[in-house]
Amino acid sequence: MGAMVAKDGDGWALCERGHRHWGVHGAAGLLAVHHDMAGTPHILMQKRSWWSHHGGTWGLPGGARDSHEDPITTALREAREEVALDEEGLRVQGIYFDDHGGWSFKTVVAEAAALLAAAPANGESVELRWVPAGQVADRKLHPGFAETWPAVRETLSPTVIVLDMANIIGARAEHGWWRDRAGAAAKLLESTKVLLDDGLSDVPEGFPEQERWFPRITAVVEGAARSVTPPPGITLISAPGSGDDAIVQAVHDVFAWERVLVVTADRELRRRVTALGASVAGPKWLLGHL
Repeated sequence: MGAMVAKDGDGWALCERGHRHWGVHGAAGLLAVHHDMAGTPHILMQKRSWWSHHGGTWGLPGGARDSHEDPITTALREAREEVALDEEGLRVQGIYFDDHGGWSFKTVVAEAAALLAAAPANGESVELRWVPAGQVADRKLHPGFAETWPAVRETLSPTVIVLDMANIIGARAEHGWWRDRAGAAAKLLESTKVLLDDGLSDVPEGFPEQERWFPRITAVVEGAARSVTPPPGITLISAPGSGDDAIVQAVHDVFAWERVLVVTADRELRRRVTALGASVAGPKWLLGHL
């Protein structure tokens, strides 16, 4: 594909509201967010060059999507071209969809491991700065970003899903699972990998609406299942004793700014983790995505 379709998204488009937008196939931008140890989210913002569309305003690095690109590819490419940002320090956690009717902008929210170094890499930006979320609205914002910022701000906290593996395996009720608990756990973990690769298209009640959602995943195993090896990207906790106690500890150990969702049908465990501020979903919710 490469050269034949590169930059085929460049050009102006008109949305149903009568606004002109850059990007024939829509556009995407990167919202890099880093939470400091006090829990304050900092956003990497770009001040646009005076000659560009809405020049002199602050927004996110981003641009037109090519016909063959998904929004994550576009956002990371634009960040490379405009900001010279190190992708290694980023983990995509969600995509926010802003539909203008016939034209859309997709904000790719990515967790940054630190306040990563960033500098203008081409003439489209004059300045880049990490701005505390509470001060974003004080700047002269790009109108499109200003409109979506209140909704996008809700998506800044990363999510950790904690899996009660024994409970989910029991709910899955595959033939003979109780005879080979390690095998059943390995099979469930392998199928859970799809959530890391493709994300989730619907979020549980109480979580901010996003087009796609890429949570961190922690699986808690106990007993015979403790010998299992997790796929890359999934954190495994082998409970030395009670799996429920290990799950409660895992919820207790997350950072204060992270959202936690525990997947279990166990009523007492649900009571214990919701008392710590976690949300809960039943195994059926998870299995419906696999």
